[in-house]
Amino acid sequence: MSALTIPITQAPRAWDLPDRGKVAMAALIIAEAAIFTIFVVAYLFYIGKSLTGPTPREVLETPVFYTICLLSSSVTVHMAGSFLKRGKQAAFLQLWLLTFVLGGLFLFGTGQEWHRLIYEKGLTISTNLFGTTYYSLVGLHAFHVTAGLIMLLIVLIFGLAGRVGRDQAGRVEVLSLYWHFVDAVWVVVFTVVYIVGR
Repeated sequence: MSALTIPITQAPRAWDLPDRGKVAMAALIIAEAAIFTIFVVAYLFYIGKSLTGPTPREVLETPVFYTICLLSSSVTVHMAGSFLKRGKQAAFLQLWLLTFVLGGLFLFGTGQEWHRLIYEKGLTISTNLFGTTYYSLVGLHAFHVTAGLIMLLIVLIFGLAGRVGRDQAGRVEVLSLYWHFVDAVWVVVFTVVYIVGR
């Protein structure tokens, strides 16, 4: 009996390591998602358990316009990255600036809402359980939006200085992942606070 031989026509392909930036961002997003999960669960657990008012139904107004701004910024940041990959710096900068403006509008809306709640409705973080969980959850998200806006601004400044080109597209994509995460978290927060919690 002769041994059967199978010719090898192709050498095994070397395994490529994943991009370090994407791995690091994925790890950060997983950790941050765990933190947000704790705050969301706390908010849901304490719904309706405040002994004193005001209640969510009495004071919350649904921020539809500012939500549309934030969710639209996820589209613009993706498009900006796509233009950068193709070497179209002008289109990249315009869409990146638009992303920054849309995120800034959302943060402005959050600030307006807090001003109204504190000075017109008397709801502070120490008013009742609702106030504590509301400001903690929405404040945590606003902090992440602020951090994202700072990073967007840094890239914008470098871009205007001509230092962000096609070779930086991978790094821009990593930052875009963070911004998409912030937007996805808002969908959860919006649902919990303004739909379920009312």
